[in-house]
Amino acid sequence: MVKGVSAGWGACFRTILLDKSPEVLTCWKDTIAVGLEFGSIIVLSAITGIQMAILSGHTGYVGTLVFSPDGMSLVSGSLDNTIKLWDMQTGGVVKTFQGHTDLILSVSISADCTTIASGSGDKTIRLWNIQTGGCNHIIEQNFIADYVCFSPLDPKHLMSISGGKIWQWDTSGEQIAPEYNGSHIIFSLDGTQSVVCDGSAVEVQDSDSKEIVARFHIPKPKKVRYCCLSPDNRVIAVTAGITTYIWDITSSDPHLLETFIGHTLFINSLAFSSPSSLISASCDSSIKFWQIGTSSADPVLTDPGSTPLDSAPTKSITLQAKDGIAISSHSDGVVRIWDLSTGLCKVSFQTPVKNPYQMDTLLTNDRLISVWCTDEKICIWDTGKGELLRTIDTPGDDVRDLRISGDGSKVFCLYKYSIQAWSIWTGEVLGKVIDIFGLSIDPFLTIDGLRVWVSLPSSSRLIMGLDFGTLGQSPDELPNRSWNGPHLDFVDGIREQRSFLPGIQDTVTGKVVFQLPGRLERPSDAQWDGQYLVAGYDSGEVLILECNCVLH
Repeated sequence: MVKGVSAGWGACFRTILLDKSPEVLTCWKDTIAVGLEFGSIIVLSAITGIQMAILSGHTGYVGTLVFSPDGMSLVSGSLDNTIKLWDMQTGGVVKTFQGHTDLILSVSISADCTTIASGSGDKTIRLWNIQTGGCNHIIEQNFIADYVCFSPLDPKHLMSISGGKIWQWDTSGEQIAPEYNGSHIIFSLDGTQSVVCDGSAVEVQDSDSKEIVARFHIPKPKKVRYCCLSPDNRVIAVTAGITTYIWDITSSDPHLLETFIGHTLFINSLAFSSPSSLISASCDSSIKFWQIGTSSADPVLTDPGSTPLDSAPTKSITLQAKDGIAISSHSDGVVRIWDLSTGLCKVSFQTPVKNPYQMDTLLTNDRLISVWCTDEKICIWDTGKGELLRTIDTPGDDVRDLRISGDGSKVFCLYKYSIQAWSIWTGEVLGKVIDIFGLSIDPFLTIDGLRVWVSLPSSSRLIMGLDFGTLGQSPDELPNRSWNGPHLDFVDGIREQRSFLPGIQDTVTGKVVFQLPGRLERPSDAQWDGQYLVAGYDSGEVLILECNCVLH
């Protein structure tokens, strides 16, 4: 397990990366239980994120978890068709409940801790006697039983979701009210309110009167996947895809408080650990801790009042560890400077570009310079002053990569079959090499501004060096060579579905010792200098890891 800092629109103050995908999480006070894809359950501190225990016993992924009301027990359901009751003091299995013939999709425990309800892919709901371990009743359904939930106020009142409808039962297995439309339902901790989701619509109801307390739709609209209510019943967290929306429901006119963006694959589960702290688990193999009410600001956007709900895809990432920063450039023209020590956005700038072919930004001599390529032109922009320094015509639009040299003096543009260099300050052509076929420019091998290395299409990661140091002469080609850097190296990873799965590789054994979560569109969207690793994703997230701990 590697801890890191994740930077995004929301106030994510901790990210925990796992070697297995978390399928579900649940929280009781300061304790988190996380079900993993290969059958284990890890127990974490909700305050520090430190792992406190591993519960082993299931043979298939754990897809549903719930704590007992007193926090002394944990109930889990698995792909192995079983339900287990765990003692949280010892970490041992108290009972295993068997009878379902398909995977367990949901479990719930009654308020009096006498009954466990389970919903399964075998189209049944089973009610289990905790004391004896026996099955009291089986409720047959026409559809898969996606979700079950006991009312915190009435231990005999059970809600379930099947076939896109919400059903109500008593513990004798009898339906006690007509079914109605809904894709998700939860109760507040005190049982006084329930939240019903249907598509993009969210309704909060009074549990006794069924009066609608609040109603709203999430943006775009998207289909709600999960939701949870804060312990003080003041806010609702709703997730759709990779985004979580935080709604204030304290008035008759609910309003969107914050949008949390950071995960790179869809979110599996949400849980509040306090009225202002939210935890999310995602298929990107990460768990994120969010603080409500402390989102990072973007003080120098052209219109701060129109900050978008979704951050635009990351076009480039620049790691400047000596300055303690990373710089991200996004397809909407926004440039952000991130603090490596905290993972927070220090400042944002708006440039005039939209959807550039390529883009790069560098802080040099206290000047923040951005370059981008669009409409067969390279634009050089003083981002801090908001001034266009110059525009350079380019030979074509088949641009593969665009990089500012490490000393800030040159801009290199890699095309399909050539590479060309210009002076940033004069716009003068400094050299051109044709008849090469390169994939990307190595950002860490342009430090002196004279030489540039281009990654070639080879499984051994051959790179070609070019020396642009002599004005008025053709650049000198340096010998092709294999990467001979440190024992561990950032690698492009495996190409899958037009994306790269990057990681850190042992250059002696060839083994990938650390895998980045999510997918990058190209390997140059991540940089690693041996201590810090930064990566930019299509979601707009910038991931910052101090990952020298993985070297040992």
